[in-house]
Amino acid sequence: MSCPFNAESLAQLKAFTSFCQTRPELLHTPDLLFFKEFIESFGGRIPEPKAKPQKMDDTKPESPTLSDEDLPDLEEQSDPESDLELDMEGCIEPDKFDESQKMGDPDKEPTEEEQDQADEIKREALSELGNGNIEKAIELFTKAIETNPKLAILYTKRGQAFLKQNKPNACIKDCTHALELNPDSAAGYKFRGRAYRLIGKWEEAAKDLRQACKIDFDEQSDEWLKEAQPFALKIENHRVKQERKKLDKEEKERKERLRRAKEAHAKAAEQKQKGEESGAGGRAPEGGMPRGMDDFMKLMQDPEIMEAFQDPEVAAAFQDISSNPANIAKYQSNPKVQALLSKLTSKIGGGGFPGMGGMPGMGGMPGMGNFPPQDDGLD
Repeated sequence: MSCPFNAESLAQLKAFTSFCQTRPELLHTPDLLFFKEFIESFGGRIPEPKAKPQKMDDTKPESPTLSDEDLPDLEEQSDPESDLELDMEGCIEPDKFDESQKMGDPDKEPTEEEQDQADEIKREALSELGNGNIEKAIELFTKAIETNPKLAILYTKRGQAFLKQNKPNACIKDCTHALELNPDSAAGYKFRGRAYRLIGKWEEAAKDLRQACKIDFDEQSDEWLKEAQPFALKIENHRVKQERKKLDKEEKERKERLRRAKEAHAKAAEQKQKGEESGAGGRAPEGGMPRGMDDFMKLMQDPEIMEAFQDPEVAAAFQDISSNPANIAKYQSNPKVQALLSKLTSKIGGGGFPGMGGMPGMGGMPGMGNFPPQDDGLD
């Protein structure tokens, strides 16, 4: 029976299980409950999580009983990256980018003789690299690059030499150029991935090392991938969590704005009805408000119109117009206000409502002098 998973999926699964072996307490988290139940279904046992020692600082341990909904104010005040803690052990201070790092003439077309010379220099450089003479090896690789700048392996091997000197950025620059010349260079991905790992760029490291194993699997690349993969997954999960929180927050705010808008318009309709019944805008018939006013209030509770009034800019503009219909001239160049005026005009159909005066530019729509002011909830 053949395995239904490809090498990349198996590498990811292997990295995940290796990480769980070193951090078994994570299997008690809700997100990994399915995996815990899977292990226990075969008779396995997950060690109980160890109690975390309290740190001797001002940081308070996170309470496991509180959800995101229980702490909305704290969530807004805290740094969204504050709960992402990564172990930076083994990382080094990155070297500064060296502008003098020679990359060869990209327009040069080496002759056959120059190609042979570059190969000879390369063999000498590899020998020096193998003997631990890093500086000499870099010097020879640079000379070979100047002779034949089209040979990707020269940049890859010089990048490896820079890596031995703890110069990850120089290595990244060389390997990136090598991959531009040869996108299938497993060594280019391997050494660049290792360089990214040394400066704590875990996602980039895991991506490159995964690609190196996919092109040409070797144990060292796999071992380096095991180091980077857990941190890369943690960062990715954190990003997804933060994005979900952001979307949830935006949806809650949208619903809250709509709720407040509905309340404001309902309140305005109630106040208008009371005013009509008391004789402020004409005696209402037995059935309630005058027929024209009743139609107008129904129009203002139209979902499409209510949605438009959720925009604070539009609400403020119409409040200004309601105080003085002549102010409509100030908003002739405002596309939002003009769009809403067009909607109102189209829904009215050119008619007007009695007892409300006229408004210029509305095709016969009644004025806004008696229009109820916008509630503060729309701001």
